[in-house]
Amino acid sequence: MIISFIKKKPFPKKMLIATLSGIVLVSSIYVSETYFFTFSEIDREFTQKGPGPVTSPTEKFTANAYYELYGGAAGGVNVWVEITYNNDNNKVRTVYYADAKDHFSMEWLDEDTLYILNDNPDFPNSDRSIKLEIGKEIYHENGQACKSLLMKDKYETCYQN
Repeated sequence: MIISFIKKKPFPKKMLIATLSGIVLVSSIYVSETYFFTFSEIDREFTQKGPGPVTSPTEKFTANAYYELYGGAAGGVNVWVEITYNNDNNKVRTVYYADAKDHFSMEWLDEDTLYILNDNPDFPNSDRSIKLEIGKEIYHENGQACKSLLMKDKYETCYQN
C-alpha cells in the first residue's frame, strides 16, 4: 500500500481483498482460541490414567487424574484432573490442567477441598500445587480457562501460573 501511495498508482483491489481476508481469518482464530476455550481439545485418545480415583470423605465427589503426552520424543506430559459429581448424574468437570512434574498426587482435605501436589523438588519454580474448592475454583497453567467466556459460569475463581 505504501509503495502504491508513493508511486501514485492505484492499489490492486485483489491484493487488498486478500490482505483483509487474511487479517480477518487470523483475528478470528485468535479470538476463538482465547475466548471460546474448553477442555474439549484435550487429546483423550492417547491419554494415560494417572492417580485416582480418589473419593471425597462423604463420597460426593471422585477425582481422577490423566496424563497427556505432547511433543514426541523431546516433548513432555500434561496432567489434568476431572471431578465426577457422584450425586449429580455423574457429571464430570475438569478442575486442573498443568504441565506434569515429578511428584504428583491428590488428597481430599475436606468434603469440598482437593489438594493437588504437582512439583519437582529439584526445581523450586516448578511448583504447580494448589488447594481447590470444588465447584468454585479451577486451575489452568496457561490461563486459557480463565479468559474463556464459555467457562466463566462454571467457577468463581480461576488460578493460573
